[in-house]
Amino acid sequence: MNRGWRLAAALFVAWSGLAAEDAPVAKPPVTGYAAERVKERLDRGLIARTEADQRIYLSWRLLETDAAGVAFNVYRRAGETVEKVNSHPVRETTDLVDKTAPAGKLEYFVRPWLGGEEGEACAPAAADRDAPASDFLSIKLNGDHTFQKVGIADLDGDGRYDFVIKQPNVNVDPYEQYWKKSPGTYQLEAYSADGRFLWRYDLGWAIEQGIWYSPYVVYDLDGDGKAEVALKAGEGDPRDADGRVQTGPEYLLILDGLTGKERARADWPSRDGFEGYNRYCRNQLAIAYLDGRTPCLLVQRGTYSLIKLHAYEFHHGRLRELWQWRSTDERPSYNGQGAHCLRAADIDGDGRDEVVLGSAVVDDNGQGLWTTRLGHPDHVYIGDLDPQRPGLEIYYGIETRQPRNGMCMVDAATGRILWGINRPTRHVHGQGLVADLDPRYPGCETYSADTDAEKKFAWALLHDARGNVIGEENLGGFAPKAVYWDGDPQREMIGGGKLYKLDGPAFRTRLQGEVVAVADVLGDWREEIITTLPGEMRIYVTVIPSRDRRVCLMQDAFYRADVATASQGYYQIPTPKVLPGTER
Repeated sequence: MNRGWRLAAALFVAWSGLAAEDAPVAKPPVTGYAAERVKERLDRGLIARTEADQRIYLSWRLLETDAAGVAFNVYRRAGETVEKVNSHPVRETTDLVDKTAPAGKLEYFVRPWLGGEEGEACAPAAADRDAPASDFLSIKLNGDHTFQKVGIADLDGDGRYDFVIKQPNVNVDPYEQYWKKSPGTYQLEAYSADGRFLWRYDLGWAIEQGIWYSPYVVYDLDGDGKAEVALKAGEGDPRDADGRVQTGPEYLLILDGLTGKERARADWPSRDGFEGYNRYCRNQLAIAYLDGRTPCLLVQRGTYSLIKLHAYEFHHGRLRELWQWRSTDERPSYNGQGAHCLRAADIDGDGRDEVVLGSAVVDDNGQGLWTTRLGHPDHVYIGDLDPQRPGLEIYYGIETRQPRNGMCMVDAATGRILWGINRPTRHVHGQGLVADLDPRYPGCETYSADTDAEKKFAWALLHDARGNVIGEENLGGFAPKAVYWDGDPQREMIGGGKLYKLDGPAFRTRLQGEVVAVADVLGDWREEIITTLPGEMRIYVTVIPSRDRRVCLMQDAFYRADVATASQGYYQIPTPKVLPGTER
């Protein structure tokens, strides 16, 4: 232990009043393999969609590497003829409507323009002016199944997002009142951006068909530009007579994202020390840049009582353990502070990601940072939710019964409660919603709903970012969703197959299938909506002209981490650190 770590430990002892023998041993900071931050290489994400009047709507990405004054020229190829569509370089947005498209099949490409010089053309996007208008892309699945989750990452290094789904769309909960025997096994399936089926991996009978048994994340862990798939895996058929899996080896498994072949494995945190099946069958995964540069894997077991957390680096085909942490390592204990969504973000501005377990945070070196002691939250949202105050915030909807503060916002760096409701809650449930929905109030609005004695909807509150109640209506039960869609800085609501403004009209788009994910996958900074139908993945895209431009949301580190983690646990829409419209 060097002098700095000894000093930190001594200060902790003095501050906490602990005896020296009870104080935690300070851990060194993580040093990963990366010399600079590992980032995805994204292409322009150009899309071309035929509109009802046979015009072609085009949209593409602004990248963080683009110069501040960059503009764009848009070109159309019809047969052997190539024409520039725009009369002047496109500056204000990264979209365009081609009102003069000729009949037939077309190709479009975009070139950046700066100081009178053009850059390289992006990969082309195809369109057909004579095709029926459509506001979605379709990927046909290798079977007539639906899917429960989707991991979004570049599997082949071409700068486009590919997809790893988990099917079928069924769920078993470990709690004894909800548990049932799994009817089959989960399959992971990979599809390229252009819809090609790549591979299938059967999780087998060692992994029951529920989200808490089967976490997986898709991310470029080793920095080679191609994403890997990390998942919880087992061996053989270790089911008991009734169908529960309570024995047998368990692994953290790394698959090659392009082929589905195993590349590495390590032991999953053990079942030892937990109070029975329901407690140890709660498993999660996440990505964290623990040294600020290297994407590391977080492996969690436990939510409601004991929590075990391991951190790994994957490099040169090998997993290296960085640290282990137990909720009982801390004084007071961090037991029971886990959430249904594991999150990681640099919440204190030190350049390294902390691990937001739920109502407690573990520092980047695997040591407790703070805990609210409020217990298990069902939903957790992190970012600059209130741009009018310095620093970042975390909003909680707390599942455990509370006399007050069951819906609350805290300072992300310290856990200090900024505001909370002054009324009792029984069981704040589901994913809730945190999003900038109403332009009358700065920052995000927060929505949570409580349950009655039968765990049905009882009441809900919508707050502004300062904790003022601005609505009490049911906005969609326990888990409404929202999307950046129409071009202003506010998100639109998703519900009943429709998109609509909060307290406003609906848009013409009608969604089919169950919404599985919302993310900025294609085109400009607006988001796409991914739904599941039998044998099909649909990706709904907006064709509403934008009002301004901003860098692709997937290059916001907080947003990208949320998207990576959304393939496991409770689904929450991703939250950018910097809200659109508040950029400085």
